[in-house]
Amino acid sequence: MSTTAAAVSRPPVFERIGERIAGNVQKWLPDPFLFAILLTFIAFLMGILIADKTAGEMIRHWYRGFWNLLSFAMQMVLVLVTGYVLAHAPFIRPALARIADLPRTGAQGVVLVTLLALVFAWINWGFGLVVGAIMAVEVGKRAHAKGIPIHYPVLCTAGYAGLGVSWHWGPSGSAPLLSATKGHVFEKLIGVVPTADTIFSSYAIWLGILSLIYVPLIMYLISPKSADRCRGIEHWLPEAVKGGAAEKVTAPAAGDSYADSINNSRIIGGIIALMGIVFIVMHFWGGGTLDLNIVNFTFLIVGLVLYLRPYQYLLAFYDAVRAAGGVILQFPFYAGIMGMISLSGLAVIMAGWLINIANPTTFPMLAWLASGLVNLFVPSGGGEWAVLGETLIRAGQSLGVPIGKSIIAFGTGDAWTNLFQPFWAIALLGITGMRARDMFGYCITLMFALLPFFAVLLTWLPY
Repeated sequence: MSTTAAAVSRPPVFERIGERIAGNVQKWLPDPFLFAILLTFIAFLMGILIADKTAGEMIRHWYRGFWNLLSFAMQMVLVLVTGYVLAHAPFIRPALARIADLPRTGAQGVVLVTLLALVFAWINWGFGLVVGAIMAVEVGKRAHAKGIPIHYPVLCTAGYAGLGVSWHWGPSGSAPLLSATKGHVFEKLIGVVPTADTIFSSYAIWLGILSLIYVPLIMYLISPKSADRCRGIEHWLPEAVKGGAAEKVTAPAAGDSYADSINNSRIIGGIIALMGIVFIVMHFWGGGTLDLNIVNFTFLIVGLVLYLRPYQYLLAFYDAVRAAGGVILQFPFYAGIMGMISLSGLAVIMAGWLINIANPTTFPMLAWLASGLVNLFVPSGGGEWAVLGETLIRAGQSLGVPIGKSIIAFGTGDAWTNLFQPFWAIALLGITGMRARDMFGYCITLMFALLPFFAVLLTWLPY
């Protein structure tokens, strides 16, 4: 009898794999900032041992890199902040709460959050990250209220899936947008690459469509189904189910003064929003390209349209900047790592380990692996493209691989190892109340499950 009961309660193989990896990661993964510090030491030692640099040279490379990403860091923070503000906008947050009420089982909740994270991260990675985090909390709260067993770490991993899979194939993808910007660093090598050759190519679109099938399936398989193996939101964010984490409404300041009426004027907000809309239409009507600046500008204006009251919009940004604080702190440290990796020649050496054995068929797969490897040290799509781009471009050109295909393969690798690298999860961790080590075991399980998926599709999908 006991043997039969044990057999019945034994979880399926994918659940067991996820639980085993999650248990090990929970023991060993440090805080995201300490993760950056450890990578700094590793890059320093690799520069000495592999690139044959002195300790003094590596320290100088580290400092030189510290401030090289300030402009790009501001662009990335704006992507995150505008995404956060949009996800909390009037009409958006209530709509997400209603959608969160749809699942009837824990596995359905995980699949729903995965799909939304993938789709919204494709639109804008910051928007997708925050929508994924909000949906994880909302689905977790409703599952608790209904008595539905759901494992909250898997739910939070589902909310992070877009950053590990789909974001670099979409309109906020750094490498495609930088390559489409006139005057970009590799313009003499490849010219200005239109987004029709990258994020809107059939290659990228089919990757996105097939991921909408494969990734939710994997998340479904690794989700614990039995109540005795599920730990719900109450274990990590108890205030969410005790009424202490009610939705925060960003309201305009009360008052009857002339200054208050200006602060809260829909007319003023509407005029500025209209000016922005007119410029966006003029930009694209005149043949303007999609780059990081126009993406950020568009999301700033869309946010103003949704809020209209200027002061309400400002208060929403205050909340968003708090969520982005960890990213702001860590960006200079990762820029320092990038300085050591790039200025010492380590990035080229690391990429060369894989690219040197490539042929025209295997190049996209090997470019993906090379990008994923370097992303562990430089978790910034644009920063990594600046470091690794020339190596991949020249290798791809020598093999006759279309530049758009090379960029998408690079972007796939850059996103993929975000499932190991907790840097971009900082905002999600703050919203969901999770620690990195409590959810990244499932992120790493998903990362391993994506190995055959990306290897096959990047190699055999027609461009």
